[in-house]
Amino acid sequence: MNQLPQDKKIILFDGVCNYCNDKVNFIIKNDTNDVFRFVAIQSETGQKIITYLGIEKTIDSIILYEPGYAYFIKSEAVFRIINHLSSSVKLLLLLNFIPTSIKNIFYDIIAKNRYKWYGKNEQCMLPSEEVVSKFIA
Repeated sequence: MNQLPQDKKIILFDGVCNYCNDKVNFIIKNDTNDVFRFVAIQSETGQKIITYLGIEKTIDSIILYEPGYAYFIKSEAVFRIINHLSSSVKLLLLLNFIPTSIKNIFYDIIAKNRYKWYGKNEQCMLPSEEVVSKFIA
């Protein structure tokens, strides 16, 4: 895990999910302070991080890993990510008053149905040249 940037927060995401890829692009667009790096859960690096963190390999969630600190999943990861995005996106933090257990119910509904509602690719997304530096191989 030494090759991971220690000064960036790492988002592990479902690399074949169209919805997840759309959200990664949204985060990149609104990451005005260059806080995040991305890695597909399906990648070798993604699997190494999951093993290192002791997370179940069949996890069906976004993971926010803050090297040297902690990791977060589901709605907790989402709201921690939002907290670092541009100010207009931070309006979504108003929803953070909802208890985590309830937010995770909605998260799980989307996660369970994401392929059916948004589709999936046969392979992980390939980042464009403009944003390739934001991805960890």
